[in-house]
Amino acid sequence: MGAAMMLNQRQKAAVIVRLLLEEEEGISLEQLSGDCQTLLAQEMAAMDMIDRQTRDAVIDEFCEHLESVGVTFPGDLDGTLAMLGASISDASSDRLRKAAAVEGRADPWQRIAALPAETLIALAKGEAAELVALLLSKLPVEQASEVFVALPRDRARAVAQAMPMTAGVNAASLHRMGRVLLQAADALPRPAIATPATSRMGAILNFASADLRDQVLETLEGADRGFADEVRKSIFLFSHIPARVSPRDVPRILREVEQPVLLRALSATEDADGAAVAFLMENISQRMADGLREEIEAMGKQRPKDIEDAMTEMVSAIRRLEEAGEIVLALPQTDEG
Repeated sequence: MGAAMMLNQRQKAAVIVRLLLEEEEGISLEQLSGDCQTLLAQEMAAMDMIDRQTRDAVIDEFCEHLESVGVTFPGDLDGTLAMLGASISDASSDRLRKAAAVEGRADPWQRIAALPAETLIALAKGEAAELVALLLSKLPVEQASEVFVALPRDRARAVAQAMPMTAGVNAASLHRMGRVLLQAADALPRPAIATPATSRMGAILNFASADLRDQVLETLEGADRGFADEVRKSIFLFSHIPARVSPRDVPRILREVEQPVLLRALSATEDADGAAVAFLMENISQRMADGLREEIEAMGKQRPKDIEDAMTEMVSAIRRLEEAGEIVLALPQTDEG
């Protein structure tokens, strides 16, 4: 251990990190605070060569320390709540985060960035333009853009004009404004049902027959055109596949569907459904496409109801892949249902 004693704790940490970086999978230092990452990099930059005896002594000391550890904890609230997962209720999690932010024990902007888009948009519509400008400055660019484009034109112009005022904000004011926004977010009414009504209605109509879906949409349009338009956007049909599915995801989607269902769905020839079939065939190998066509021909003519059911099952498979994060659907570009 004498060789290891020649190094301080930071230098020993630098040696261990240097060795781990040589491993095939490497390591991630993202869980370290920014200050710790900076200190570690500075220590590594100041070091030169470590002899083999010192290296081995540092490794031995590190291993002894690991073996003496009985249990570890995340050391911060976010890590603790992530560890607890579903074992703690959403209400308790919210109370803990709120208390930590109010007491100054947590960065309010991390929690703000994790808020759903609809909450951020509601804040942007209701808070002072200067505060909204600060909010957009702290959000990742994609999030900020989504919030900004959702604002009414006059509101968006006011926020843009307030942007230069964010340049002189100091750290203490930034933290204080973050707490103000969190309190405003916590004060917003929360629906008992998390999924928006338009999304729920759209998901239901995905499984309805075409004639029933058209009748319902016509009725909704007569009662509330805005609601009907949003429902149309949330509907995803077989005919929407070319516009919303990425060509590179087609093979993954076809693997998700059972072969008999796939063959019936690919038997569709009517208008937009036939165009969707063509899109799917174009984005798999020629050999696979030819094989599917031969099997479809061998099946003979299919009943329209069976084809429609198969298309619905295929849409369900696509939705499952989307919810699992395995594919990403493009946003609807039109209001057609």
